Amino acid sequence: MRVLVTGGAGFIGSHVVEALAARGHEPVVFDVRASAAADVRDPEAVARALRGMDAVCHQAAMVGLGTGFGDAADYVSRNDLGTAVLLTAMAGQGVRRLVLAGSMVVYGEGRYACGVHGVVRPGPRTVDDLAAGRFEPHCPVCGRELAAGLVTEDAPADPRNVYATTKLAQEHLAAAWARSTGGSAVSLRYHNVYGPRMPRDTPYAGVASFFRSALARGEAPRVFEDGRQRRDFVHVRDVAEANVTALEAEPAAGALTAYNTGSGDPHTVGEMARALASAYGGPEPVVTGEYRLGDVRHITADSARLRAELGWRPGVAFADGMREFARARLRGE
Repeated sequence: MRVLVTGGAGFIGSHVVEALAARGHEPVVFDVRASAAADVRDPEAVARALRGMDAVCHQAAMVGLGTGFGDAADYVSRNDLGTAVLLTAMAGQGVRRLVLAGSMVVYGEGRYACGVHGVVRPGPRTVDDLAAGRFEPHCPVCGRELAAGLVTEDAPADPRNVYATTKLAQEHLAAAWARSTGGSAVSLRYHNVYGPRMPRDTPYAGVASFFRSALARGEAPRVFEDGRQRRDFVHVRDVAEANVTALEAEPAAGALTAYNTGSGDPHTVGEMARALASAYGGPEPVVTGEYRLGDVRHITADSARLRAELGWRPGVAFADGMREFARARLRGE
């Protein structure tokens, strides 16, 4: 299968390219890092790149929480306009198979249960609560503390920042394309992906990259809030294998199917920082109490659907992945 990998020179995309080649496919990279002419927002460039392709693995995106609302237009242009241009070209050229780099950020906060009111959805955390160190969401009905659980794909979408909104819009665009063309679309809702080739020292890098970059400078990783935020850290090679598995599957035609893509082994941000610092040889992380408005408290995946329907299994254990990542080369080093 010839597969166009948008963003194929990036962090996750480059691993997808390697995984496709290892399984006997022919990946073709389309990425502005490799060629300034390879802009997914350019209809002519995209149309040329799609010729002779059997499928598209769409990784190109502006990622991360961002630095405020000032970059909203860039996010919408790169993520949503770019996706619309790509899907229009696919419709015109008869390419009917798409795997999209989705994200767990479409859920907003994770799944919470109140001992009295059952499953509830807390609203966004306020500046007053965060500044006072009140990090845990509470029941919107009675104010009790909530128990965090695993999010399933049927949870309501509730994007809490510009990036999250654009990722949800990508899914809606892909679903509309699938209905219109009879194509098949899969969105892999990545959780916290880490591993070799992560970008370093940018406002858009993931928390694992921030910590690893600090260690490389001889500085202690700075852990926001109280370090007890729960996340699902999934290795980039496992995510790449999930992409190949989805491309090789036979998903429903005329629809988009979403799959959580996580390790199934949640850890707190503080645990991740300590594991990474220990593997690197220090210094120990510092819990700062700082916060970023728009961050969510707990978000961990239930990836059972991906395992059951497509047979994917993560292969890199948390401890092993952190030991490798402690010495892995980051993009920009």
